Amino acid sequence: MGRKVWFPVVSGPLAPYAAGFERWLADRGYAPWTVGDRLYQLDQLSRWLERERLTAGELTTMRAAEFASARRRAGLVTWCSKRNAALPLQYLREIGIVMPPAPTIVDDPVEQLLADYRRYLLIERGLSQKTIVNYEPVARLFLAGRERPGGLALERVSAADVSMFLVAECPKRSVSGARDLASALRAFLRYLHVAGLIEAPLVWAVPSVADLRDRTLPRGLEPAAVRKLLAGCDRRRTVGRRDYAILLLLARLGLRRGEVAAIQLKDVDWRAGELLIRGKGSRQDVLPLPVDVGEAVVSYLRRRPRCESRALFLRMTAPLRGLNPSTVGWHAPGRVFRAWVLTACGTPRRPRCSGRARRLQRSAKCCATASRRPPPSMRRSIAGRCGRSRVRGRCMKVVWHDAPRCAG
Repeated sequence: MGRKVWFPVVSGPLAPYAAGFERWLADRGYAPWTVGDRLYQLDQLSRWLERERLTAGELTTMRAAEFASARRRAGLVTWCSKRNAALPLQYLREIGIVMPPAPTIVDDPVEQLLADYRRYLLIERGLSQKTIVNYEPVARLFLAGRERPGGLALERVSAADVSMFLVAECPKRSVSGARDLASALRAFLRYLHVAGLIEAPLVWAVPSVADLRDRTLPRGLEPAAVRKLLAGCDRRRTVGRRDYAILLLLARLGLRRGEVAAIQLKDVDWRAGELLIRGKGSRQDVLPLPVDVGEAVVSYLRRRPRCESRALFLRMTAPLRGLNPSTVGWHAPGRVFRAWVLTACGTPRRPRCSGRARRLQRSAKCCATASRRPPPSMRRSIAGRCGRSRVRGRCMKVVWHDAPRCAG
């Protein structure tokens, strides 16, 4: 017999929305006992609103914080954080019962400039949200202390100011951190020039960060190591089929982790045998879909959970939605690097995933692709994509003319 789950009866002003909330949770992959617990939370929240003589439409984030505080004062230990009410608030906002929080209007010139900078990066440059989040603190740090009674006085920014900023900030960071700082600062200076806030383009004032490590091309993985990695996926389980399809996509087509996470169900053209790839800068490419990769994707789709998300690869825990690029990066670079260490030196270590791990992974993708000698059409497509990346492009040029060395 299966486990019996108790579903409470919700009373109070939120009672009319309990059935819809239950279906909403089930559609997102929550387990039955989790749905029961969330319905109990909705019932307690509804009873609190009734005691406070509030309606469902008056429920806000501040009211949810007051509900959590009331439970803490009563000595209760469940649903005592305002973050716990995120799911009920999200559902009520989606159906239009609770209004979304009004956007705050700030008069700070720095915040206004940063808001326009975020819009520029998102719309004009086509960068991802994660990249924008990484770029904004550098721009905020550069603008710190530049406020004047008449504004930010950005028209007075010179190459000397840029050099002084780098001299002050780079010693506080590692080599990779200084490189990221310089890259983000170039993007901000480029925006200031495009927006007409500075007269001269000061991108040239940001020098390259010297790094004498890893000056040689990374070595690609041997085909035996790649096969060993693929064999580690337990394809009797849904998660194993998903991981196998992801790793095979990385190994055969040389995709980035963000490109794998961005694949939608509609991007696979089964009749033409092609796959639409959404790359950096909102660029889209069409690549041939190898037979073994297509078979692995079909094997995963037979067990893929049904949900509203149209992403090809889903996470295995609720709420069911597309994978995060960092999750794809954990499955590929970290595990590939561990397999490389075990194969190369036989030492049972578990090294941390680093930039070298990602470069080794990308080199292994090019080696595997080149050693298989794909048809000319697929060769041109992959070579065109690899040419946009310095590591991938250089690796492809070296390995393509020396395929027997990588074939194993």
